[in-house]
Amino acid sequence: MKGHALLIIDMINALDFPRGDKLLAAALPAARNIARLKKRLKPRGVPAIYVNDNYGQWRSDFKQVVAECGAAGSLGAPLVKLLHPEDDDFFVLKPERSGFRDTPLRMLLGKLGAKKLILTGVALDVCVFATATDADMHGFELRVPSDCVASETQGRRTASLKLLRDALQADTRPSRSITLR
Repeated sequence: MKGHALLIIDMINALDFPRGDKLLAAALPAARNIARLKKRLKPRGVPAIYVNDNYGQWRSDFKQVVAECGAAGSLGAPLVKLLHPEDDDFFVLKPERSGFRDTPLRMLLGKLGAKKLILTGVALDVCVFATATDADMHGFELRVPSDCVASETQGRRTASLKLLRDALQADTRPSRSITLR
């Protein structure tokens, strides 16, 4: 549906940091829900855009990031398996927390005609939240399905969802409630 875009934020992730195992436990259910949502929206013309950390590798490309994060022994390999990008998906590598900062994301969304964003991914209280804040400042309508995001702790997830609703008027209902209008 023209006017919408699905952003999958930092789900292609090695999780090679302290407490990465905690985030994986929360991210797996979110990844399953994102995969279902993507499968439901894609035939309706909603583009999927992987907005992913470049891990400070300025010479890397997205395929390299996917291969490294999905490699045997990578803690994040199950996430890559569930959400492996398809050939017609888009991607933006980001150097900072927000998908908008120093990236071509805003230009890509403009070319796609997207005005309504569905933000999913990890960590809700860091990169998803930063991207949502910038998206709001750029005038996008926001959906952040509560079952498609994860944080290291439930408390951080709950507080972030409340702040998104209260401060940005983001719709945080579960993904099954998403209708394209």
